[in-house]
Parts: sequence; structure tokens; C-alpha cells
Amino acid sequence: MNGKVIKVSGPLVVAEGLSDANVSDVVRVGKQRLIGEILNMTDDRASIQVYEETSGLGPGAEVETTGYPLSVELGPGMLDGIFDGIQRPLTEIRKLTGATITRGIDVPALSREKLWDFVPTVSAGDRVSVGDVIGTVQETSAILHKIMVPFGISGTVVSIQKGNYTVADTVCLVKGDDGASHELTLMQKWPVRKNRPYIKKHVPTRPLNSGQRVIDTLFPLAKGGTAAVPGPFGSGKTVVQHQLAKWSDVDVVVYIGCGERGNEMTDVLMEFPELKDPRSGEPLMKRTVLIANTSDMPVAAREASIYTGITIAEYFRDMGYDVAVIADSTSRWAEALREMSGRLEEMPGEEGYPAYLASRLAQFYERAGVVECLGSGGRQGSLTAIGAVSPPGGDTSEPVSQATMRIVKVFWGLDSGLAYARHFPAINWLTSYSLYVDGLKKWFDSEIGVKFMQNREKSLSILQEEASLQEIVKLVGQDALSSADRLTLETAKMIREDFLQQNAFVDVDSYSSYERQSTLLQIILDFDTLCRNAMNQSANLLRLVNIPVRERIGRAKMVPEDEYREAYKRIFEDIKNQIDEISAGGDEK
Repeated sequence: MNGKVIKVSGPLVVAEGLSDANVSDVVRVGKQRLIGEILNMTDDRASIQVYEETSGLGPGAEVETTGYPLSVELGPGMLDGIFDGIQRPLTEIRKLTGATITRGIDVPALSREKLWDFVPTVSAGDRVSVGDVIGTVQETSAILHKIMVPFGISGTVVSIQKGNYTVADTVCLVKGDDGASHELTLMQKWPVRKNRPYIKKHVPTRPLNSGQRVIDTLFPLAKGGTAAVPGPFGSGKTVVQHQLAKWSDVDVVVYIGCGERGNEMTDVLMEFPELKDPRSGEPLMKRTVLIANTSDMPVAAREASIYTGITIAEYFRDMGYDVAVIADSTSRWAEALREMSGRLEEMPGEEGYPAYLASRLAQFYERAGVVECLGSGGRQGSLTAIGAVSPPGGDTSEPVSQATMRIVKVFWGLDSGLAYARHFPAINWLTSYSLYVDGLKKWFDSEIGVKFMQNREKSLSILQEEASLQEIVKLVGQDALSSADRLTLETAKMIREDFLQQNAFVDVDSYSSYERQSTLLQIILDFDTLCRNAMNQSANLLRLVNIPVRERIGRAKMVPEDEYREAYKRIFEDIKNQIDEISAGGDEK
């Protein structure tokens, strides 16, 4: 059905004569067939969000509706791919048009030429229903792509054959329960604004191992959980997100560059193909999907990119994989919402953001979780959502930060003071929190040891005590403190500098396993305990905190991975011997 444009306001186009169209339908606008999506309808008049530059478009231009909602193509070919916010394959477009995207270009998200080796897992005569795996494709060396029965289809397999197929070829014929015949391909489509269904959602009980000590030990995130990384410009949000994408123990990573600066997205596009997956040794891109939007792209495309990314992630979750969605940043996405809301002349909420901002954020984060997938086989998958927030000036009292904090259960608050002091990751241990700690305690106690959580509590207590003591030091100086309090300051400094501080650009320190984190923290806390015991026997504090092995504790995180167990054991023995030696001599020595 065709209509006519009557108004153009930036990315918002108003057209009339579309009485049979529906909200969320995709439309083509003007001679260049620009891609748009209907936001709302009033009689036969539609307000359309156009995902491309609208310059040159004017009243009278034709609008053609496709009759379908904005959807993504789900099938082999997504991994190792780079797409824009509406799932156009940027690599393919570059081959066709060069460095700039031609407006109105229509390239399918998944290649229609590439052949995939399909291996059936069901036979003719078998009964299948929604979510059942009918076959597999080895999409990359890291991921086995499971071809599932699309939503709304159940019946008996009439024919299925092994072979090489494109995503559009029929690989299986199913006679439905309604008597109709269904041709199944390697690809299915799904509307991005609709959650993919599942049988049941479970409470997350396993942690996401990121290899970042401040995250894994102090503020852990559960697989299937939600987290926010707010912080001002230059505080290291992007580096934290890159580290999570590189090192998290998930099967698939969907990285959404949602309106960030072009140079940051370029870093991702240049760096990720070069990175090696620490688990398999293969390139990291073999299990990564990149959605690349930059701040100079049309605002409307940013708004769609979040939904495109999480729908792709849900699809891999439904195969039974652990998936992480990393959105950088939701503030830019909220700005796109604000602009479109303003152009629609809706009643603004706080700071001009739409009144439904919190609701839209909640719709995004609620798609995370650990779920029992549709289909036979008892598959369970998880989707973890991590969003960066870029509050102006680092002021987390602004609406996007506040709405996010009410929704997510992990808050990694980045601190510009720590960043300027070159302390990275600059996650402030006094303002950050994790609400998953109680739920993960059972896993940590059984897999890592009971002391892990005990040491976590003790470390946080020492860091909080340090903050209180620093207030006293500012007033009366460190000499006014007792020996026990001065030791607390020394231990807190060791926790901060020798444990929490981590260098993302040094291979040996970029990633730290749970066992290594636990052992390193234990060494620091054992040093504190042994010093306190020695001080009870009148040992001199200055000599205790300056024992020769102290320098080796500071360098312990740089010990090569295959040597750290033996090195840490020797460090602990030397701490004990050197403190015992001072303790035996008391103040005389």
C-alpha cells in the first residue's frame, strides 16, 4: 500500500494514505526507497522514523509499506559479521559502494550465495515442534549453529536431507498439525521489538568470569544478569566493556556500538579481528557479532540497534549458549529516544527525555536471564546484558543513570578521580555494588572455597575503613593514628594497588582466573593478619611493612601464568619467615 509524505522533520516523516498499515511496519520512503519504521498511527496518517539521512526528501514523495515489522534475519553468517543498527552487512555494502553507504541500498543481512554444510539431527517421520533442533551447521570453528523449528510450526517431518545449502534453500519439509506444508530453511526472521519466547526463566546461580579482579571478586555479575557501567568521559567505560567482550566465559558476544564516537568504534573493528580467544586460541570474532553505529549516523538508527543486538543474542541463547550483550552506550540510545519524542511533540519528562524512558530501558534489560529453551532436549541458555551509561559530567543523578540503576542488579561506578590517578579499571569500590552476591555464594563456596567470599567481605571492610581513616588523616595527619590503623591504611593500599589495579594492555595481567585472584588476595590478607599478630608481640610496624618480600607482593600479578602457583607459595613462605624473624626480636631489632 502506498501513501504520500506531507511533512519532513529530520528523521521524522509524516505520511497519509496508509490506512491499512500497522505500528512497527517497515516502509520505503521516496525515490531512494529510504528505510523507515512506523512509530504511531492516527487514522490513515503515519509518523515514520527513517533510519537514513532524509535531506532532499519533501512533501509528495511516495511511501510504500512492506506490511512486515522491523525484523532481523537469524541464521548462519551472523558470527564474524559487522552490521549496522538495522542489520545491514557493512562489509558487503563497502564492497558495493565504497567507504560511504549509499542511501536506500538494500542488501540482505545474510549472504544468499554462501553455502553451508547442513547435517540433519532428525529423520523423516519424526515429530517436531517449536524450538526443536532439526540439524546443525558448523558456522565457525567456535560455534555449532543449531537450526531450530521457527515459532508457530509443529508437525511431522516429511523430508530432510544432508548437503550444502544457502540460507534461503529449503532443507526440511514439515507437514503441520493443521495439514499445511511448511518449508524450513536455514534462516528465520524475528521482529526486533518482540521478546523471543521460552519455557521458563530461572534465577541466575553461576557467575560470569570476566578475568577482572575488581569485578569477579568484589562485584560479581551472574550469567543471565544485568549490569551498568556509568562514568564520565575518560574514565574507562569502553576499556571495561572491551575487556568483558574479550575475556568473559560466554559462548557468544554481541557488541553494540550505539552512537559512540567513530574512533572508538574503529578501535573495536580493527582490534577484535586481531584478538585471540583465550579458550580456543581462535580469533575472537569467530564467536562475536558487531553492531556498529557511530554518533554521526542518523539518530534513528541508534534507537533500533539495541533491539537488533538483543534479538540476535536471544536467538543464540535459544540454542542453549551463554551469550553476553554489551551496549556502548545506552545514553546515546536514550538521546535518540529524546530527539524522536521531541519531534513527535510528546509531553517531555525530566531533562527532556520521554516519560516512557524507564519503561523502554526495562524492556531491554528484562530480556536478559537464564532460560529453559523451547524445544526438546532440555536446553538451557543465558543472556547477560551489560550497558554503559555516559552521564554528562559524570553526574549519575541524571534520568538515564537513575532509571538504569533501578533496573540492573550490578552497578560498576567508574570514578574520574581514580582514572586521573591512572588506577584502572576505575571502578569505585565505595559506590559500586552487586545484588547477586548472596545468590552466587553457594557456587563460590563449592567451586573456589569458602574463604573466597570471606576474603571479599574482609577486603571491602578494610577499604571502607580506609575511607573513614583518610578523613582523620586529612585533619590531624597519619602520625596521630594508632599502629593498627596505620597497618589498615597499608593493607588497603596493597589491596588497591596490588590487587584491584589491573593493566588491560599487558597480556599476563589482562586476565586473571578465579584461582589466581583468590590466592593473590589471600597473600595480602595473610600479610595483614601476620603483621597484626606480630604487633601484639611488640614488633615494630615500620619494619613489618618494609620487609623485603613486600616488593614481590606488589609484582605478584605480573608473574607468568604457568609460574604463579609456585611463586605465590614462595612469597607466602617468605612473608611468614620474615615477619617471624622481626617478631622474635621485638622492638630490639
